[in-house]
Amino acid sequence: MRYLLMVCWDAERMNGQTEPRPGGEPRDEEPVPWVGDLRAQGIWLAFELLAPTRRARLLRVRRGKKMVDDGPFGETKETIVGLDLIQCDSLDEAVEIAATHPMAEAGTIEVRPLWGH
Repeated sequence: MRYLLMVCWDAERMNGQTEPRPGGEPRDEEPVPWVGDLRAQGIWLAFELLAPTRRARLLRVRRGKKMVDDGPFGETKETIVGLDLIQCDSLDEAVEIAATHPMAEAGTIEVRPLWGH
């Protein structure tokens, strides 16, 4: 089964930083050994770092009318800053893998199975 690990970051806890590390630069090597280890085991599939929430937009279409607002919608300290896609046998195994994520001690990792996998 495939699982999405949503990496959440508490900007207030990190002195107002809006990202765990600067985004946008090309990466020629693995960001952390964690990725290389899981890739070698056939578990880690992909990662994407998200742009800051100040660049997000929320879209709703109601009765044919498009409404666009600046994001994020809710008042929250944490925001999703990155996504890891892994493949393993169970939700319990995915949680165990997420517990080893480099951001698990600094932020929050939401583990969610993908439909149909």
